[in-house]
This record gives sequence, C-alpha cells and structure tokens, in this order.
Amino acid sequence: MSLNLEEKKAVVAEVSAEVSKAQAIVVAEYRGIGVQKLTQLRAKARSSGVYLRVLKNTLARRAVADTPFGVLAEEMSGPLAYAMSSDPVACAKVLSDFAKENSQFIIRAGAMANFAMTAKDIDSLANMPSREELLARLLGTMQAPVTKFVRTLNEVPTKFVRGLAAVRDQKAA
Repeated sequence: MSLNLEEKKAVVAEVSAEVSKAQAIVVAEYRGIGVQKLTQLRAKARSSGVYLRVLKNTLARRAVADTPFGVLAEEMSGPLAYAMSSDPVACAKVLSDFAKENSQFIIRAGAMANFAMTAKDIDSLANMPSREELLARLLGTMQAPVTKFVRTLNEVPTKFVRGLAAVRDQKAA
C-alpha cells in the first residue's frame, strides 16, 4: 500500500525529528530476514533506546538532507533498515549483535555528524564500552585515591587497638 503525499510528509517529519536528536545512524540491509526476526530486532532496539525504522530510501534521503548525516545519502539503495540513537555505541551494538546471529542481515554503512562510517568502523564502535560503562570506570578511577587515603587513615587506630589487645592478652597470660 503506497502512502499519499500527506502521509509521506508526516513520515519525513517524524524521521527528521529523530535524526535531529541522533548522534549516529546505522544502515543495514535486511533482505531475507523474516518478520519474526525483525520484530525481535525492533524490541531489542526499543529497549536499548534505538529508533529503528524500515522506510523508502527517497523518504530517508529527504529526512537526512541538510543535516550532518547527509553524507549517508549515497549509501541509500536497496531494502534498508535505519537505526538512529543519541548513543552511538548502543546503535552500533544492537545491529552488530543482530548481524552476528543472522548472516543475511548486513550492515552497510553508518554516519556520525559529518563522518561516514564503513561496516568495519561500525563493528569497532560496537565493541567499545557503553557510555554508562565508561562513566563507571571514570568514577572508579576518581575514587581510588580517596579510598586509599581513607584506608591509610583507618590503619592508625586499627594498629593501636591491635596493640592494646596484644598487651591485654599478654597480661592475662
């Protein structure tokens, strides 16, 4: 069923709104993938905060025109699924994991602001730790000196108490 002009404008507006919020867009070819598998991919993408949409390439070109993702327009041919996210790692991870499980699902290209990425770049991005993981590592690194200082300060009274206990045990014996 084809869309009329108003429906097409609505789709382009919706996708443009998602593109304006996105930090990364990944494009993958889904030829030969069943509906059930794509539904699983959509559910996984939704839970990861990734906007996943299958739409006509002409509408997608209009949505990314005059945006930093315009470099992706030349890759838009064939049956494609478009994934967009404000977290570039989440976007790449969801599609990369799905591509590992389904050999027919092929990641074709991607883009970050004014930077086109190949499938190899997207795979490298998918192997990076997520934003939350990096923040947790940073926090652990920042806390380490403080924790070490507190342990050092705590050793003085601990040694004193152990010494008193040793003297008490010695006098009791």
